[in-house]
Amino acid sequence: MTSVFPRIPVTADPRLAPILQYFTAQGWQPLAFQAETWEAYLAGRSGLVQVPTGSGKTYAAVMGAIAEMIANPTAGLQLLYITPLRALSRDIEQAIKAPIAAMGWGITVESRTGDTSSSRKTKQLKQMPNILITTPESLAVMLSYKEGAKRFGHLKAVILDEWHELMSSKRGTQAELCVGQLRSLQPNLRTWAISATLGNLEEAAQTAVGLGREPVIVRSDLKRDTVITSIRPESVDTFPWAGHLGLRMFETLVEALDIEKSTLIFTNTRNQAERWYQALHFALPDEADRIALHHGSIDVKEREAIEAGVKSGAVKWVVCTSSLDLGVDFQPVERVVQIGSAKNLARLLQRAGRSAHVPEGTSEVFFLPTNALELLEISAFRRGLALGDMETRRPQPKPYDVLVQHLVTLACGDGFAPATTLANLRQTVAYADLTNEEYQWILDFIENGGQCLGAYPRYKKVVREDGLCKVVDTRLARTHRIGIGTITSNTPVKILYTNRKEIGTVEESFVSRLKQGDVFFFAGRQLEYFQLKDMVLYVKGTKHKSTVTPTWGGGQLAISDTLSHHLRREVEWVRGVIGEFGHTNLPQQENMPLAQTKSPQPLAVADSSDTPLNKGGRGDPQREATNAEILSIAPILEVQQRLSTLPRADELLVESCKTREGQHLYVFPFEGRFVHEGLGFLWGYRFARQKTATFTISVNDYGFEILGPKGYPYKDLFSSDFFSLENLEDDIRASLNISELTQRKFRGVAQVAGLVFKGYPGSRKTSSQLQVSTSLLYEVFTKYEPDNLLLKQAEREVLQDQLETHRLTQTLSRLDRRSVVWKETKRPSPLAFPLLVERLNSRMSNETLLERIQRMKEQWDKR
Repeated sequence: MTSVFPRIPVTADPRLAPILQYFTAQGWQPLAFQAETWEAYLAGRSGLVQVPTGSGKTYAAVMGAIAEMIANPTAGLQLLYITPLRALSRDIEQAIKAPIAAMGWGITVESRTGDTSSSRKTKQLKQMPNILITTPESLAVMLSYKEGAKRFGHLKAVILDEWHELMSSKRGTQAELCVGQLRSLQPNLRTWAISATLGNLEEAAQTAVGLGREPVIVRSDLKRDTVITSIRPESVDTFPWAGHLGLRMFETLVEALDIEKSTLIFTNTRNQAERWYQALHFALPDEADRIALHHGSIDVKEREAIEAGVKSGAVKWVVCTSSLDLGVDFQPVERVVQIGSAKNLARLLQRAGRSAHVPEGTSEVFFLPTNALELLEISAFRRGLALGDMETRRPQPKPYDVLVQHLVTLACGDGFAPATTLANLRQTVAYADLTNEEYQWILDFIENGGQCLGAYPRYKKVVREDGLCKVVDTRLARTHRIGIGTITSNTPVKILYTNRKEIGTVEESFVSRLKQGDVFFFAGRQLEYFQLKDMVLYVKGTKHKSTVTPTWGGGQLAISDTLSHHLRREVEWVRGVIGEFGHTNLPQQENMPLAQTKSPQPLAVADSSDTPLNKGGRGDPQREATNAEILSIAPILEVQQRLSTLPRADELLVESCKTREGQHLYVFPFEGRFVHEGLGFLWGYRFARQKTATFTISVNDYGFEILGPKGYPYKDLFSSDFFSLENLEDDIRASLNISELTQRKFRGVAQVAGLVFKGYPGSRKTSSQLQVSTSLLYEVFTKYEPDNLLLKQAEREVLQDQLETHRLTQTLSRLDRRSVVWKETKRPSPLAFPLLVERLNSRMSNETLLERIQRMKEQWDKR
């Protein structure tokens, strides 16, 4: 049970006097939520602070602890600040040092991340600063060294920054386990989580502070307006497809922006960031020095230089990815651009908060669609933000691989007592229901290699000494520390100039496609492949032209369940605007490239019969902006309504048409691509169970396509059984090659659990070597130990994370309550066309995708 801490006057605790003096010297007045947090901290409480981005959360979290340090000076580490990004650690360190230096408080502050030098890390282990800013991985490494009880013996508090970003990932589980271990060393340890965008505060707070504690939840009544301005195309094709806009609109974006205004231009992938950076350089060659590129694969020194340039004003535009999503304080930034849909309300709000990074500032976001239908998504964003909706983030359910790694980490340090550790684990939300049998299996696995690996000494990592589980082999401890972490991806390959100056990293899968002399773009440079040696790619700068840009895995984003709800409502609203016969019932407005609105604002969510909609929504800035966007894509929506229909929120649209390829079935639940992937294969299986056929499935965020043989009787075979939850997981397993998907997922699980060693720095194993190792382990476990918990976890992650079966279950229940609207069409409708393109894009052909699309549109126009 959580509670909101009562507001106490900020002067109530005399220990806060130095903090108030600093605020007075700066001409500041402590905000109510900051004072509330300080008082709660000094009262010995733990909790969560949720306030808008840029409102002063960092000082709310740290000043109570600093006040306590000033009042009771003590040597050693007293405050641990955990952040998910290295870029954040640098910014937070500067923010904390500023008042300490100004007031001469004599408190030491340092950072410890993957960017910290080895010599600095060694010194920190011997003499810890009073305040340490670190990441979950670096904290785990510190726990893997002996004398942990001494090192953390004076620790008073832990702060979990950007908790909404960490909590639902394995990194969050890792942080939860590490903080749980620190609580076992310091039972009175206080924990404070900081978040800006969470829909499930109580659960998030409980996960942060651990079970058995009542967390304080501090909220703020600060208001931050978000002005969303859509950059619309002058005209659109009646048959849109993903990627058709985007880069083609770079000139429109340049015209809409001002090079004198500090701007962050967010993309959803690193590849897209590289390409947009090239486009902006081409458009503004004279401003090259004031435009920069920032993403996680670029060398850290270059990223630091870019961040410093933004703060000083030397750099005006930065094309970036999620590497700058979180709480880096860029006060000079005046506006944010989002290229393509952010797919998630919290992500858009988080990125918007990078501009006007001050309390009660007004964030300005320019939205540029990468395809015309994304204009519907930005309208859904406005609807969701106006209603104050936000996505929920939930902790991972018992990831065994993270627990295996954590226990070996503790064994590398001072060792752990199994019974005591089990009790501590059950105080975390992630492992609250860990059974005795599961725990014993994991202990046997790390001690004896389990049922299958007992013959190999390297898997017998832990031994028992005096009742404690320990790693006594220094070589095993060293290799374990190198592998600590939960982020798994393709093996990174370093990129160095021939003079050994570092540029960054790319994935091995990209490098494997290159040969000597090839030219590619990376970090905004044209580079020529010179030599690949020891997993290092040596390159030379060149002026030779190339259009090749690295691609990275994990680039696909899907709309969230919260956004999908509002998207369905938006489609229903548009149906009322367009009218039954496909004619737009809106007053014509000047077709300007921008449509602007302020959000959040009161929004009347109404159906098509409401008078404001028939009047075009005049008087409501939010709806007027949406009207302008609807007019922009009216040709698409009108054709959709004439050829088929625009469904209401309580309807499921199903379209069927016949082409030379076969019989197409298009289904539009508007639930996101991951749900549609599972739904498409499930329905394909349920069709084939009645009448055998071979299907091809394609998906996007709006729906899915099932392509079968000509004349396949979809409608005759369809029934309410297609929405049945009975035997759902069995049907999914039967409809997919679940074994292949599980084997792929197992590679990551095996890496986290320490079953495969990636190699020492400078001699990393290749992806193919890791794949062979994990494939062999997978085959052994499957054959000889099918109940292996790591195997079960891999399958669970496929079902829950990749196919989102929890959302799929909810979707099937919702679809069962919707009216099914069947439409026979003579050709794919505008909503169906992107699905057709999605499938064509995966085919081999001597005809380019653009040529094929243009040919199809010309054929349909003739009809």
